[in-house]
Amino acid sequence: MVIPLETVIGSSESGHAGRDFRRASGPSFRNHPHPSDRADQRFIGPVLEATGLQGKAALSDRVEIEGPGGPISGEVLRLSPDRVTILPEGSAEGLKIGTVVTVAGRAEIAPDDSWIGRIIDPAGRPLDGRPLFRGRVSRPLRSPAPKAADRRMTGQRLETGMRVFNTLLPLVQGQRIGLFAGSGIGKSMLLAKFATKLQADVVVFALIGERGRELRAFTEKTLGPEGMARSVVVAATSDQAPQVRRRCAWTAMAIAEHFREQGRHVLLIADSITRFAEAHREIALAAGETGSLDGFPPSVSHMIMSLAERAGPGPEGEGDITAVFSVLVAGSDMEGPIADILRGTLDGHVVLDRRIAERGRYPAIDLLRSVSRSLPDAAGPEENELILRARRLLGAWDRSELMIQAGLYAKGSDPLTDQAISAFPDLDAFIAEDEPQDIAASFRHLAACLPD
Repeated sequence: MVIPLETVIGSSESGHAGRDFRRASGPSFRNHPHPSDRADQRFIGPVLEATGLQGKAALSDRVEIEGPGGPISGEVLRLSPDRVTILPEGSAEGLKIGTVVTVAGRAEIAPDDSWIGRIIDPAGRPLDGRPLFRGRVSRPLRSPAPKAADRRMTGQRLETGMRVFNTLLPLVQGQRIGLFAGSGIGKSMLLAKFATKLQADVVVFALIGERGRELRAFTEKTLGPEGMARSVVVAATSDQAPQVRRRCAWTAMAIAEHFREQGRHVLLIADSITRFAEAHREIALAAGETGSLDGFPPSVSHMIMSLAERAGPGPEGEGDITAVFSVLVAGSDMEGPIADILRGTLDGHVVLDRRIAERGRYPAIDLLRSVSRSLPDAAGPEENELILRARRLLGAWDRSELMIQAGLYAKGSDPLTDQAISAFPDLDAFIAEDEPQDIAASFRHLAACLPD
């Protein structure tokens, strides 16, 4: 179906007839039709309105707009009896009244096993210059999570290749955790370690809003051949439209679901959910939703939770999606809206602290602020006792660190603090160590760090 774009503002009196499209943050803009009234509006981007699509276009459908430099994709934001509102994914510069719009239908993708080792965009097109084969079955990007009553429980404890995650913060198959970190403190390196070392059949990466210059460095150096050999990387760079950045997470999840349905164990890594939420905020505000949670619209909670719920164990006969969702937190603020939503939704969280990174310990995990909800079931009685003792000693050190560093603590004042002073260097080093063997070896090393 092709239809002309409708004139939405401007007239022969305003001098803008046939050239202007509505730029607005909500339907209240209908009361301000003149350019002089638009000056104080909050422009999110060009929002176009078209007639003739009623009954043919559905919410979130893709459309193609015939731009002067080639087709421009767009997404249907709002429907009304006489028009539809479209948010283009490219510049609206040069569009005229009478421009043709074609409905492309809902966003779908057809994953294939041959995508392992490849870099693609959220539309399923290759970014590495090689042909990409479509799978036999198309699937929507936004699908419901498996029925709660049909899902299996989380599975066995996973080998992670890192001593801290083998012991103090264990991961189990089908678990979903959040990685909370500021910028520049080793988040990408830790995610790469998960991708290369954690026990899984397939790894699916969602690089949401990444800097374009870092994509190749991440895939070739950070992940390297070892990581790419079992990975599918879905990338949307920071300069792309918010619809594309938001779609990146859904595409990665749909690919992970494809492999889960085959009975495989999939590791899904989404970096970052903060940028996913920011992209949704741009779209929601352009659609007329009101910002509330630090500028985020109310719908952001459901958007994040519905994405997270799609990960995890599948029904009987299927595999599992173990998920790591990274969250950018400013100044290690765990009380921000996005961090708070995810912390209450997931099965654990890992906090990276800038102060720890500044003293040279990587990964800069703040163990006392990090939690794995797979405990105590993921460890045996003796292992849980070792974990509890280690946490007590690290807590005692944390409470007394300022006094110890200032020389104000007198040895013998508190037996637990004395033990913490003795054990802290070994425990601190333990958190940063890789594990070349297995979980049992990690617990033996942990026991060796603790005083008798």
